[in-house]
Amino acid sequence: MSDQREASLKKVLSTVSRETVDDLIGFEDLFRKWSKAINLASPSTLDQLWDRHIVDSAQLFNLAPNAKTWLDLGSGGGFPGVVIAILLNEHYGGKIDLVESNGKKAAFLRTAIGQFKAPGIVHAARIDNVWSKIATPDIVTARALAPLSDLFVLAGPWLRGGATALFQKGRDYRREIAETRDDWVFDLVEHQSAVDKDSVILQISNLRPTEPRV
Repeated sequence: MSDQREASLKKVLSTVSRETVDDLIGFEDLFRKWSKAINLASPSTLDQLWDRHIVDSAQLFNLAPNAKTWLDLGSGGGFPGVVIAILLNEHYGGKIDLVESNGKKAAFLRTAIGQFKAPGIVHAARIDNVWSKIATPDIVTARALAPLSDLFVLAGPWLRGGATALFQKGRDYRREIAETRDDWVFDLVEHQSAVDKDSVILQISNLRPTEPRV
């Protein structure tokens, strides 16, 4: 089974060590244990936890392999935040901030970060309460958190400061993009998900408000 999981992971990562694979498998086990007590993910997805959540999260790393500083908003059960943190163990000097307002989920995130000695800091707070506390990272991520228009507000201080976003979106992403056009201008690259044919990763940079009409 571990060989199958390693093979699926290597489909989305250029390189990954056996130690990191073992840590991600350990994280999967930890997630399942905690899921019995608190709602970390939809029960209907637990049978596909490795591919649907862990591999899906890991594919982001291949889009920014040289990024040193990451920020994950609404980290929930650790996707993609804890997965990225574990992957950063192989990259000296890298770190990720994880923001999660739910106390029980934040406790799980801290447990996971600690168990795998990953370079992550968990902030048990609302996103708008950490705008001034977290320096602008290289990459901002968010998965199943909010519509794109809301994400631009939540992540705005960092994106306007020069960060690049990697936002995972489902089949309605084109409508979400259209809904932002009156208020925001940005550079966009669409990456097809390597895990789900109906999903994409939106790479967004140079976010700025639209010029007021005269």
